[in-house]
Amino acid sequence: MAIKVLVVDDSSFFRRRVSEIVSKDPDLEVIGTAVNGAEAVKLAEQLKPQVITMDIEMPVMDGITAVRQIMAKCPTPILMFSSLTHDGAQATLDALEAGALDFLPKRFEDIATNKDDAILLLQQRIKALGRRRIYRPIAPRPAPVSPSTRPNMTGAAAGREVVQPVRPSLRSQTPHRASGKKYKILLIGTSTGGPVALQRILTKLPASYPHPILLIQHMPAAFTPAFAARLNGLCAINVKEAENGDQLRAGCAYLAPGGMQMMLERSGAYGRIKIIAGSADMNYKPCVDITFASASKLVGGDALAVILTGMGADGREGARMLKNMGATIWAQDEASCVVYGMPQAVTAAGISSKSLALDDMAEAILTESARG
Repeated sequence: MAIKVLVVDDSSFFRRRVSEIVSKDPDLEVIGTAVNGAEAVKLAEQLKPQVITMDIEMPVMDGITAVRQIMAKCPTPILMFSSLTHDGAQATLDALEAGALDFLPKRFEDIATNKDDAILLLQQRIKALGRRRIYRPIAPRPAPVSPSTRPNMTGAAAGREVVQPVRPSLRSQTPHRASGKKYKILLIGTSTGGPVALQRILTKLPASYPHPILLIQHMPAAFTPAFAARLNGLCAINVKEAENGDQLRAGCAYLAPGGMQMMLERSGAYGRIKIIAGSADMNYKPCVDITFASASKLVGGDALAVILTGMGADGREGARMLKNMGATIWAQDEASCVVYGMPQAVTAAGISSKSLALDDMAEAILTESARG
C-alpha cells in the first residue's frame, strides 16, 4: 500500500513540483496539499497522512508552529524544507525540536530542473519516514548552562535556551555493565534523526567527562555552526564546530563542519583535528567512515564509537577498522531510531557489540567511560 503524503507550502509552484515528484513513485501517494500551517493542521487531522512535507516560512501560520500543533493533536512524521541560510538553520533546528523528524534543503533549481538525485533523495526520505512509528513529543525545558560555569573555548558560541521534545522512554531492561576497558576518545556518527538524538545524549554528560568527543552528523555547511552553538548552550560539556588545528581536550565535543571531512593527526595528549575538503565523489560530507578510519590510525583500539539513527550505511567500514584495532562499537537499537539504517548496517555486519535504546545511551557511555 502506498505511503500517503500531505504536501504543505505557500508556493503553488513548489506544491505542484513536490506533488509531481512524490506521485512518480508508485510507493507514494499525495492525498492533499495545504498553503499554510493552519490548513496543514486541519488537513493532518482530517486526512491522517503517513508523512507531511512542510515549508517553514508561510503566511497565517508558520511551519514550526504547525509542527507543534500537529505533534500535539495527531503525531505524524514530518519532513521540513529549509533554506540554506543562518536563519534557515536556526528555524530548522527549532522545527526538529518541535517534533519534525528530518529536513531537506529547499533548492528550487533542483526541483525545477528534474535533477535525478534530488528527486530520488526526496522520495527516499519520505519512504524512510513513512515506515516509522511516531510518538507524541514531550517538551521539558532544560536548564540553560551558564557560560561562566565552563572554560572558554575558541569558536564555541553560547546557544539559547530551547524546548527539547522527546519520545516516551524506550529503555532496556538490563543496565549496562562497564567492560573495564580504558579509552582515549568517544566517537558518535549519525544522520536522519541525529540532531535530537545527539542533544538527548550530550545534555546528560557532565563537564568532567574524561575524553574528547568527535561528532559526525550529516548536515549542510550552513547548519553546523548553528547546531554546535545550540548544543553548546544546552550542555555542560563544551561543544563547538571543529576547526583545522583544534587540539583535542577532555570534556569537549567537536562537530564535523558540513561540506568538509574531519580527520585526526598526532599532536599533544589526545591529537589534533585536521579539516579537509575531501574528494568530490564522496556521498557524505562529513563522512562517518572517514573520521572513524582516521581515529583508528591515531588511537587504535582505545576508542568507544557509537552509531546512531540515520539512513544508509555510513560508519560501517570505519567502525570495522576501529573494531579490528580493538575498539568498542555500539549501535542505537531499532525501536528508538528515526531510521534504522546506519545502526542496522553495523549490527548486521557483526561489528557492534551492543544495541542500546536512545534513553540508555548516555548512562551507558558514562558507565563505560568511568575508568578514564
